[in-house]
Amino acid sequence: METYRYPHFDAVVYAAKFKDVKNAEVLRSRIVKAASLDGAEGEAERDAINFAFIEAKHITSSLHLETAIYQALLSESQGSLRTKTIHSEIIWALNPTNNISEAIKLFGVSSRTTDLILVHAATSNTCDVQQKMHNIVEGLLVPMSTIPDSTSWADVKKHYKLNGEPALKEVAGDSNRERAVIDNIVVSTVAMKSVMT
Repeated sequence: METYRYPHFDAVVYAAKFKDVKNAEVLRSRIVKAASLDGAEGEAERDAINFAFIEAKHITSSLHLETAIYQALLSESQGSLRTKTIHSEIIWALNPTNNISEAIKLFGVSSRTTDLILVHAATSNTCDVQQKMHNIVEGLLVPMSTIPDSTSWADVKKHYKLNGEPALKEVAGDSNRERAVIDNIVVSTVAMKSVMT
């Protein structure tokens, strides 16, 4: 698990990557159910799953993820969240369009998810975040540096509409350079999203 500190936003963000996730469908169901539960039971369930659940195969690098986190924190600090929570805002920031339903479909957990990134944003250090992650995810915690190992580069190119990108044509045949160019474009897209909307 990695910890990112953003003192200018008074925020601490925790991120962890899991592979070989066995309970993605259960997680998705819990997220949906928690939104409609009332009372103490609803509060307890929302607290237990208070994370952004991100499909790791659509993330190109730690910088890609951190840029979305930063954009969500910036929106929250300006009182301009486009979604209901900071965690859904992170997922929205990752999507190249402004459609939150599409963002959740592409970047959220699905029944087919096997590699998952969890993100938790808080206003202070929280000592039990990793334990909460382990309590809900049936999978193996791996270093965040393994993000590119899970990336479906073809899917990323499709979702960000990069198949006709001239910069990629210049590096065709060199997969390392192509992935670096894709990552640069994707990170820039996420960084510019709030400016363009």
